[in-house]
Amino acid sequence: MEYRLLGRSGVKVSTITMGTMTFGGEGWAKQTGDLGVSEATRLLDLCLDAGVNLIDTADVYSSGKSEEIVGEILGGKRKDGVLIATKARFPMGDGPNDAGSSRHHLVRACEASLKRLKTDVIDLYQLHEWDGLTPLEETMEALDMLVRQGKVRYIGCSNFSGWHIMKALGVSEKDKRHRFVSQQIHYTLEARDAEYELLPISIDQGLGVLIWSPLAGGLLSGKHRRNQAAPEGTRQFAGWTEPPIRDENRLWNIVDTLVEIAGSRGVSPAQVALSWLIGRKTVTSVIIGGRTEAQFKDNLAAADLKLTVEEARRLDEVSLPPVIYPYWHQLYVSDRLSEADLSLLAPHVK
Repeated sequence: MEYRLLGRSGVKVSTITMGTMTFGGEGWAKQTGDLGVSEATRLLDLCLDAGVNLIDTADVYSSGKSEEIVGEILGGKRKDGVLIATKARFPMGDGPNDAGSSRHHLVRACEASLKRLKTDVIDLYQLHEWDGLTPLEETMEALDMLVRQGKVRYIGCSNFSGWHIMKALGVSEKDKRHRFVSQQIHYTLEARDAEYELLPISIDQGLGVLIWSPLAGGLLSGKHRRNQAAPEGTRQFAGWTEPPIRDENRLWNIVDTLVEIAGSRGVSPAQVALSWLIGRKTVTSVIIGGRTEAQFKDNLAAADLKLTVEEARRLDEVSLPPVIYPYWHQLYVSDRLSEADLSLLAPHVK
């Protein structure tokens, strides 16, 4: 297992993170899985034995049940260097202040997460989504206070737009607050939208990048194929509709390429898709989830799989996103582009 610095922090995280949305099985999360303590313990031990040192959860996963299970399992294992990341922002009750990124909600949410996780400190506390109504000055002050109080070590964001991130970083600098060290985003071979703004920002601003649903909800696992119904037991079979697929033919072309490369290497398509992500310069860690040992063992093996230059090129080409405005216009001045610019535009520079 390789370990990479999380943004501009001094902490190193494994290139594979364990996701826990399948823990608990309550409410909407039941479609992803309903693992209890004993099953989750077996899978978590499997990940720790493979070198994973970051566990990611969120208060909204099964209405706090996922955090409770993580806390039950990790209560005596924090000495092993396991890092815990969780998130807050989504509704955790029916009250008018039971959601959002206000000081009121974030402080209460953090204290509730600490209790469920049975820990004194959260290693990475992330805003799960944007809140366009709360002033960023209030949000960043609340997060800064939690760090200064020793309840949180590092802060990050998830699912922000590019301008949201830059505005938050600007507020942190202006007010001399702790800044985000990372962002957690959706980024896959099928969905490379993050390359337009989010990944260049990470390069320019020194943010770590954690990838959620790196197999596109299982669509890149090899189980789903062109002109075939969703296999029984998968999220899609259960009615899961995330992520949205805008070009189905492109998706199946990507899957076909994954299957071909996987077959030639004697590995699974899922391992190839994960290896492609781990090999991206901007990616810090990919978050894997699942319901069975077989799924986790297969995904964990991706940490040791290195794609050849030709294999990576084939995957790059079949999944290459279009150059939308204003990026195509910036190609007219390709002699004056930065490393962040070229993370998107390099394949198109002549």
